[in-house]
Amino acid sequence: MSGLDGKVALVTGGSRGIGAAVATRLAREGAHVAITYESAAERAAGVAGEIEGMRRKALTIQADSSDAAAVTAAVDTTAETFGRLDILVNNAGIFPALPVDELTVELIDRTLAIHVRAVLVAAKAAIRHMSSAQRPDGRIISIGSDLADRAAFPGLSLYSASKSALTGLSKGLARDLGPRGITANVVHPGSTDTDMNPANGPLAPDQLAGIPLGRFAEPADIAAAVAYLAGPGARYVTGTAITVDGGFTA
Repeated sequence: MSGLDGKVALVTGGSRGIGAAVATRLAREGAHVAITYESAAERAAGVAGEIEGMRRKALTIQADSSDAAAVTAAVDTTAETFGRLDILVNNAGIFPALPVDELTVELIDRTLAIHVRAVLVAAKAAIRHMSSAQRPDGRIISIGSDLADRAAFPGLSLYSASKSALTGLSKGLARDLGPRGITANVVHPGSTDTDMNPANGPLAPDQLAGIPLGRFAEPADIAAAVAYLAGPGARYVTGTAITVDGGFTA
C-alpha cells in the first residue's frame, strides 16, 4: 500500500517534461491519473501507457489551458470518468522571454490566462468534486518557478510576474479552502532539464554558474516535491511554496 492508493489526480500539461514526470510519479505512488495536453497527442498517449503499465488507470484530455471552458471541462471529465478527484496539479505553462518593449498584448493575455486564470478556474471546478468526498483531503498544487523570486536574467518581466502570482493565489486558496480540508501549495522549480530548457542548451552555462549544486534538476526531482505535497505526510502543509532549484535563489 502506498500513500495515494485509490486517489485520483489531474495533471495539466502532463504530456512531457515536468508534467509527465509528475503524472508517472503520482501513479507510482498509487493514484489513477488524468493528464491534459494541447497538441502532443502521441506523447500524452505514451505517458498514459506508462501509467497503465503500473496497473493504474489513465486518461488523456485534449485541452488548451488558455481556454477557461476547456479547463473546466477537463476537471469535470476527470471526476466523472474516475468517480472522484483528489489531487489537482496545475502544471501547464509557456515561457515568454522577451524585453518589455517587445511584448504584445496578445502574449501578455495568453501567458496570464495559462499561468494564472487557468489555475483559478481549475481550482474552482475541482473543489466541487473534492468537497463532495465523505472525508475531504483535497490537494491543489501549482507549478511555479524560482524566477518568481529572482528575475535573474533580462526578458523575464511577464514570466516572473505570472509565476509570482501563484504564491498569492495559493495563499488565498489555503484560507478559503482550509475549512473544507483542501490544501493549496506551490512548487517553484529551478532550471530543469526539459525540452523547454535542456541542460545542454545554449542558455545552460549562464544558469549553471548560479546553481550551487552545479547541475540542472531532473523532472523527477520536481515530481518528488509534488508527490510529497500530494501525500499524507503533507496533510498539514498549506499556503506555502517549496523551491526546488539547487540553491539558485539562496
